[in-house]
Amino acid sequence: MTSKEEVLQIMEKKDVKFVRLQFTDILGVVKNVAIPAERMEKAFEEGIWFDGSSIEGFVRIQESDMRLEPDPNTFAILPWKNQDDEDIATARVICDVINSDDTEFEGDPRFVLKRSLEKAKEMGYEPLAGPEPEFFVFEKKDGDATTIPHDSGGYFDFAPKDLASDLRRDIVIALEKMGFKIEASHHEVAGGQHEIDFRYEDALRTADNIATFRTVVRAVAERNDLHATFMPKPIQGINGSGMHTHISLFRERDNAFYGPEDDYNLSEIAYHFMGGVLKHAEAVTAVCNPTINSYKRLIAGYEAPVYIAWSKINRSALIRVPAATGKSTRLELRSPDPTANPYLALAVIIRAGLDGIEKEISPGNPVQEDIYEFTEEKRMEYGIDTLPGNLYQAVSALEEDEVIKDALGQHITEKFIQAKIREWNDYKAFVSEWEIERYLENF
Repeated sequence: MTSKEEVLQIMEKKDVKFVRLQFTDILGVVKNVAIPAERMEKAFEEGIWFDGSSIEGFVRIQESDMRLEPDPNTFAILPWKNQDDEDIATARVICDVINSDDTEFEGDPRFVLKRSLEKAKEMGYEPLAGPEPEFFVFEKKDGDATTIPHDSGGYFDFAPKDLASDLRRDIVIALEKMGFKIEASHHEVAGGQHEIDFRYEDALRTADNIATFRTVVRAVAERNDLHATFMPKPIQGINGSGMHTHISLFRERDNAFYGPEDDYNLSEIAYHFMGGVLKHAEAVTAVCNPTINSYKRLIAGYEAPVYIAWSKINRSALIRVPAATGKSTRLELRSPDPTANPYLALAVIIRAGLDGIEKEISPGNPVQEDIYEFTEEKRMEYGIDTLPGNLYQAVSALEEDEVIKDALGQHITEKFIQAKIREWNDYKAFVSEWEIERYLENF
């Protein structure tokens, strides 16, 4: 834990000139308000006021006054200097959004996650999570992003074929300077695709880390005249980028998911948590895969999960049980992608699992066979449903799921659904190049 006084001391010692007060809108886009360092003490004491009506999904114009309350535990000095003045050091701190009446704003995604964590705490659990965010790095032309991969490396390739190894090194160094504990970094399957994994931590810190991670990756790429993107499927015909999410529940110092007498080393708590996630998987998908493009990744044949099932070894299933046991016992949800708002994604995953524990929901039997090879009849025989095939189907599932809507809260549920229906309608009205090529000369 870091105190306000310690933050102020660090700022003085490091000669920090500016602080970015960071938060996210409901779509997961990072926003910030920059203040001079001398205002930071006041920010801790009184917060910094801003116009909430200008932020996606926040409040109406007549309700616009809101304030940012910095969380000192998230303070970090940005590992790059101002491009115009190398002597200017800038820090950032993640904030909670507070209403003018001093209540926590229910439309703040960080608050939504805290609410799920509070429910877990009331049930005696502390959720831990670890993401595996993937991203592409593309070349730029005349200052604009292209879809030309920065390198032609493949899974775990090493230089000279993996030309982005230096870039990954720079990203890892920047992240470590901001307090990240990096577990591994490597090239992914597709050209220009990469993965950097960081330490498994409590769910709130993990969500903060994901938001920071995306900012750092894009900033470091930009400084190398490259473009990094977390778009799930930027190139047709190759693997997309996912964000497999590992999760477990701890009770005091013990992993509540560990069951040493079980064939899969899972406890009843783990099975019920998994049952809840599988039961609510369709609605969870709307939050964990929130873009039109997300569903170009969630198709069979590209190592992305499509089927609502679980397995010990089968990567075609939605949930996999990694081999690690004891304190490392966990479940791996393979559907989320890195466009998800990390606070909302973890909030709904945790809430779905807790619902499974409360209602003792069974996940059914594991499926060890390759579900991609199943016929539709065999999938029906096994009782295996599929994830939504597009954003509209996912949002429709969300509209019918009271547990996941309750996890999000009324404000975010309404604003999120409105935004996603608007996105779907824009997509439906758009005439693509594929349609022009297929139909223009034939009809």
